[in-house]
Amino acid sequence: MKILVTGANGYIGSHLVRALCRKDVQVLALDIDNCNIDKRIFSVSCDIFNLDGDIYKQFNNPDLVIHLAWKDGFKHNSPYHMYSLSQHCKFIEKLVSGGLRRLVVMGSMHETGYYEGAIDENTPCNPISMYGIAKDAFRRYCLSLSSQLDFELQWLRGFYLYGDDLGNNSIFQKLLLAARSGETEFPFTSGRNKYDFINIDEFALQISAVAMQNEICGIINCCSGKPVSLANQVEKFIKENNLNIQLLYGKFPDRSYDSPALWGDNKKILKILENHA
Repeated sequence: MKILVTGANGYIGSHLVRALCRKDVQVLALDIDNCNIDKRIFSVSCDIFNLDGDIYKQFNNPDLVIHLAWKDGFKHNSPYHMYSLSQHCKFIEKLVSGGLRRLVVMGSMHETGYYEGAIDENTPCNPISMYGIAKDAFRRYCLSLSSQLDFELQWLRGFYLYGDDLGNNSIFQKLLLAARSGETEFPFTSGRNKYDFINIDEFALQISAVAMQNEICGIINCCSGKPVSLANQVEKFIKENNLNIQLLYGKFPDRSYDSPALWGDNKKILKILENHA
């Protein structure tokens, strides 16, 4: 199987490429930079939005494209999300018009917006942040295009990632940097919100398992399936990393667009992992 991965140099992409190295597949990694891409993988440094001609043929007719590329994924209200939406749509249309028959795209739990409970493929989507709005619109576009041009679509919903934390621009990275600079206190929210936390290596394993099968398609949650409070997860992180830092609870307000408790229904991914262990 030939797999093309966009955004392969990013936080998720670099881990996914390493996971795919353990599979019997041929991988082509695309990104503007390639410094984090596993050296065993053939990579091309390019801007996917500035490719001309039959790009599907140019990249040797891959059996599968995993589209991870997305700028400002940790900046939920960056204006770039909406600015780049049409470019993502054009890129995908070029691939499937050229002959691509199977596409995996990284979505986000932020597509659902303010919701409490476990989300699955039937959960209504009312996104609030620019990131969520753009991902929701992109998912709808891909679904519509798949019905028109007849290709298989697997839309992966990502949740809250941790692990390899200096590379993820999350609260865990900020804690490590604060501790390294000698800070002993860290301004924090109430920490009451509950999220679905998943380690980046497990997340990459789940994506690679999806890629190796096409029996289960549509929206697939890559997640732990367990709600954990932000406070508990962060306190655990501080303890495991022996950080001499104390959380200042309530220093920052909770974000208005964050749900009290939101996690993924993991039935689909568990079935995929069971069938393709």
